[in-house]
Amino acid sequence: MRTLSSEQAAALLHLNVKRVQGLARQGKLPAARVGRKWLFPAEDLERLLQGGEAAIHRPSLEISARNRLRGRVVQLRFDGLMAEVVLRIGDQDLVSIITRSSAERMGLRPGDDAFAVIKSTEVMVGKEGRDA
Repeated sequence: MRTLSSEQAAALLHLNVKRVQGLARQGKLPAARVGRKWLFPAEDLERLLQGGEAAIHRPSLEISARNRLRGRVVQLRFDGLMAEVVLRIGDQDLVSIITRSSAERMGLRPGDDAFAVIKSTEVMVGKEGRDA
């Protein structure tokens, strides 16, 4: 799924950025809030422009987790019931194992924009030590 930023969505819809964000907040535009930013499914906005509100069937997505990292799918491998998804976030790769049915339901493909939601009770921090 290709997503647009608030600025890109505003340009596509010929609206002010604040107006687009307000419509998303009210649930009148399909969008997902990721951290402090809004993401708009490009396909849904284009469908909205062509066919009106009835063309949109997907609800917006709100998630309680605050630890969300936006990236791009760079690799997808299926093995039986599982799928390995590699997201490139900045210059780092994050690997997640999800069910094959979830990957297929979301229509994940290499090159898609996606985000990782990190929810954990423990996070470890490490630092390389200095040589003695």
